[in-house]
Amino acid sequence: MKKICFFIICIMLFIPFIKVSAQIDSNISDKANETTTNTKTTKEDVTKKESKGTDDNLLSDGKSAILIEATTGKIIYEKNVHERYAPASMTKIMSMILIMEEIEKGNLKWNETLTTSSNASSMGGSQIFLQANEKMSVKDLFKGVAIGSANDATVVFAERIAGTEDKFVEKMNQKAKELGLKDTNFKNATGLDEANHYSSAYDMAFMARELVKHEKIFEFTTIYEDYLRQNTDNKFWLVNTNKLIKTYEGADGLKTGYTKEAGYCLTATANKNRMRLIGTIMGASDSKTRNSNMMTLLDYGYNSYEMQVEVKKGDVISNKKITKAKNQNVKIVPKKDASVLIKRGEEKEALNYEIKLDKIKLPLKKGQRVGILKLKDGNKVVSKVELTVKNDIKKASIIEIYRRSLKSIITGNI
Repeated sequence: MKKICFFIICIMLFIPFIKVSAQIDSNISDKANETTTNTKTTKEDVTKKESKGTDDNLLSDGKSAILIEATTGKIIYEKNVHERYAPASMTKIMSMILIMEEIEKGNLKWNETLTTSSNASSMGGSQIFLQANEKMSVKDLFKGVAIGSANDATVVFAERIAGTEDKFVEKMNQKAKELGLKDTNFKNATGLDEANHYSSAYDMAFMARELVKHEKIFEFTTIYEDYLRQNTDNKFWLVNTNKLIKTYEGADGLKTGYTKEAGYCLTATANKNRMRLIGTIMGASDSKTRNSNMMTLLDYGYNSYEMQVEVKKGDVISNKKITKAKNQNVKIVPKKDASVLIKRGEEKEALNYEIKLDKIKLPLKKGQRVGILKLKDGNKVVSKVELTVKNDIKKASIIEIYRRSLKSIITGNI
């Protein structure tokens, strides 16, 4: 009996030690789990940091940068894109937009001769050394702006379009607002350093996106060298300030810039693999590094992304019968590829499209807008492309319309 009582007492004394041991084991196990969880979180954080670091380290120089796809406006790469800096001669992107608009409206002709004012001839910086009262064609002056970044030629255009450079600058700022650009304020048309004259990488890239819609611009921005004042004693050699058009496949523009305040700047564009990219770098330390970084930026875009083309430029998507047209069967085509940007290797999206035609008035020129194509992912519009006619459409003569009407009456096809 005594032995039994002694055994029971020993068991009762030993039970608390078992509970404590179990609790200690449980705590150790919880600690181990907690450590595993923390380790996992740390790895995820490192991965995120490494991923972000890769993007941050893509460019070795420059205060800000951006890369966009032109058709969709999608941003592929960005660094300090809304920081405001002096844009130097990239300012002329906006100047060229306004010049191209005036030409397309018919308010300015390529063969028109403009006279240089004393104000325009006094511009410093890059120039084609226009003399007061010197006359030059719009085409040659535009070469001066697009190829040689000429400040004097830019001011000649500003005064012709708006009366004064100040009035032209008002138009520049108004256009920036129309484009929804919030980080831009121009004080001159040339980009010379001036207080409160600024823009951002984002705004410059989207200005460039607007400029490249005027496809005539590439006839100038792709010229590497040319001459002004041919067959005169003042023959002037123009060399393109954008060296990428010679060194990077597909590069066909757009505008360089340098001032002491701005540093070395560049907005470049390239078109290959049915994709146009636009990149901007601001505040680089030298032109060689700036150009090298821009090529790196463009390579990144072309290596990482591609366009999913649903309807190709020029493909007939509709045939419309217009009774008063000389050729009644009018073929409707998109002005550009109807496409979306996708990452390389990703599964292609299932897209559809719808078209809406404008009220058509004859005659029609190829390239003239006649409607819009909306590319859709379900009900969401992912891209819009203007429609035009495949060929010029002339208006039928009154006699031709009469003959058609008479034929319809005779055949009963009224």
